[in-house]
Amino acid sequence: MIKTSELAEQSGNYARVERAIAHLEAHYQDQPELDEVAEAAGLSAAHFQRMFKRWAGVSPRSFVQYLTMDHARRCLEESVSVLDASFEAGFSGPVRLHDLFVTYEAMTPGDYKSGGTGVEIAYGVHPSPFGPCFVGETERAYAPSALRRTVRWAYRSRISSGAGRTPSSAPTANARRRRRRVSSARRGAARGRLSLDLRGTNLHLKVWEALLRIPPGAVVFYDALAGLLDKPGAARDVGSSVAANPVSYLILC
Repeated sequence: MIKTSELAEQSGNYARVERAIAHLEAHYQDQPELDEVAEAAGLSAAHFQRMFKRWAGVSPRSFVQYLTMDHARRCLEESVSVLDASFEAGFSGPVRLHDLFVTYEAMTPGDYKSGGTGVEIAYGVHPSPFGPCFVGETERAYAPSALRRTVRWAYRSRISSGAGRTPSSAPTANARRRRRRVSSARRGAARGRLSLDLRGTNLHLKVWEALLRIPPGAVVFYDALAGLLDKPGAARDVGSSVAANPVSYLILC
């Protein structure tokens, strides 16, 4: 049974995080520092960082980046120049916006603005312990499909959706290079690191990221994994996120 004092504390924490989110939504274009937002919530920076991540699921910095990206996307879709979109997002120039887009969209702001003109999505099928694996690749990221029985379905699902985000991109077949890169990453080769374009809920992404930190062969129970994510009691949701992992060949689970 939850005590009245605990309920009051949780209610107060919820109100603080709510105020912080409202502050970030109103001032994200100023790219506020952690101390400023913590002060608005009436907490120390370290305490606020932990509380915000526990309630919102992401750090204050990541939340600001999401808001910034959303605003920049809208600007670029409305034919605003990359430079002006950078200023609109609160940056002093296009360099930080470029880094943000490459990190979260696996493409430059210019690529996004042009609808993917000149972006090549190379794709191929390679064998895996679980059956044929269909993979698409740009210069900056891989978009691996879940393993499917038919390549035709995977082509329609993954390449069409990838080209949908970049409608002017050009899918081309190139299986041999895909096989080498994915196989080297699976073996943990030094040059085998891949940037994966994965889509899922925030919890899905957090769980998959945590799975990458578990040494091969180690056994971690769902409740322990939930604890690592600062989400005690969420073992069932963590288990569902593990089950939703589309690339267990690369993100071992």
